[in-house]
Amino acid sequence: MMEKLLTYNPILLALLGTIFTWFMTAAGSFMVIFFKQINQKLLNSMLGFAAGVMIAASFWSLLAPAIDMAEANGQNPWLVAVIGFLLGGASLLGIDKLLPHLHMGLPTEKAEGIKTSWERSILLLLAITLHNIPEGLAVGVAFGALSHNPTIGALTGAIALAVGIGLQNFPEGAAVSIPLRREGMSRWRAFNYGQLSGVVEPIAGVLGALLVLKVTSLLPYALAFAAGAMIFVVVEELIPESQRGDETDWSTIGAMLGFATMMLLDVALG
Repeated sequence: MMEKLLTYNPILLALLGTIFTWFMTAAGSFMVIFFKQINQKLLNSMLGFAAGVMIAASFWSLLAPAIDMAEANGQNPWLVAVIGFLLGGASLLGIDKLLPHLHMGLPTEKAEGIKTSWERSILLLLAITLHNIPEGLAVGVAFGALSHNPTIGALTGAIALAVGIGLQNFPEGAAVSIPLRREGMSRWRAFNYGQLSGVVEPIAGVLGALLVLKVTSLLPYALAFAAGAMIFVVVEELIPESQRGDETDWSTIGAMLGFATMMLLDVALG
């Protein structure tokens, strides 16, 4: 089965992988049909779990392969990793400063980015969408790398990354849609906003795969770039949001479990 998958176009595999992560976001968002409130302990632990998965994926699935590939290409491995990583974070910082968006639980006047008269629900959706861009990009780059390294290890590593991102997208989808419901949205509107935030993942995934297919020398940089973008989202958004209220121990437990889960997937499969 794995050998057969290697014969498929990496762009198609990237699309399928990110459609899976989008589906998991939608499945989590669907929980709003049954629940209007979410326990703070559960919310904090879910956000912590998502942060742990993304931190682990940034190293095991992205930075470590970037360093190995740079070394194999005769490039300076630490320089490639540092440049790509910092560029990823800087790019997300730039988008964060420009794109109007609002983090969950904050008043509308706390919206970031360029000032706009857009309604609160749109600003909330844009914040969630911004969060999902690096996840799709990471999966796309991992599958795109198969065009230069068509091995079972590279394929299983890309699949592990897609599965890990998908696993954290389920609780993340619920953590998005249920608070939107609490803000006054109808169940179906909150679900639609939650799943719509994941649409960007297949788009970013295909773009990431296309990029590394076209420019082979950029592959190690692209992997490190995706890692930097994911870490930016974790530090900027997931960790602060998981630390609300008095249940911060649950955030830490969730982060530890998320990291362990992603590490297990990547090491066992990759």
